[in-house]
Formats: sequence, structure tokens, C-alpha cells
Amino acid sequence: MSFLKEFKSFAVKGNVIDLAVGVIIGGAFSKIVDSVVGDLVMPLVSRAFGGLDFSNYYWALAGQNAGLSLAEAKKLGAVFAYGNFITVALNFTILAFIIFLMIRQMNRLSAAQAPAEVPAAAPVTPEDVLLLREIRDSLRNKS
Repeated sequence: MSFLKEFKSFAVKGNVIDLAVGVIIGGAFSKIVDSVVGDLVMPLVSRAFGGLDFSNYYWALAGQNAGLSLAEAKKLGAVFAYGNFITVALNFTILAFIIFLMIRQMNRLSAAQAPAEVPAAAPVTPEDVLLLREIRDSLRNKS
């Protein structure tokens, strides 16, 4: 089989297409979660901690002044942006939790739709075993 034919048969398999769809939906879903965290959750967390904006927390590594925003400090040199990391870690946690809930629900639905297991019928006894049982029973009756 030529390389191109082999690649074509690989590329048109259902699981490759499913993976591509999953990546595209995951990218769009990631934007939604980013918005939820950045626009809804982090302002509430910031409010709970006295109006602090975690996204602008950093340690200046190039001698920047302390009052600069993260974007301005990055223009002047290297920064250790731990506040941005907190936001991204929260993003990941929320995304992982939502995916967990989705998979959990899908497992419940698939378990509910799965047909109940039909008990297996007893295996058919071979004819020679039946004949041997008849012989045994007839010998018992003679004694």
C-alpha cells in the first residue's frame, strides 16, 4: 500500500474525525471558560479579597517599579507573573470540573440506555452425556 493510500485510510477513520471535532469544540469551550473565569469568577474572588486583581500580581525581575501594571512591566523586562498563573490554574480547575460533570452525566445516560444483561441460557447438554445418564439411571433401577 502506498504512503498516500495509507494516510488517506488513516485520515478518514471515524476516530480521527471525532478527535478533530473534539479539538475544535474544546477550543471554543476553552474561550467560554476563560470568559467565565476572567469576567465572572475572578472579579468575585477579587472582591472577596478586598478588591485585588490577581492578573496583575507579579514580581519584577528586571528592576521595574512596583506600581506598574503587568503589561507595562513586561514591556520593561522579565517578570514572574504568579497572579496570571493563579488565574490560569483556576481556569483549568473549572474546565476540568465541567468536563468531569459532562462525562459523569454521559456515563449515566449510556448506562441507562444500555440493555439489561440477559442471563445466558444454560448450555445444551451433549447427546452422549444424556445417553450416559440414561444408562446410569437404568442400572440404578435394576439394583
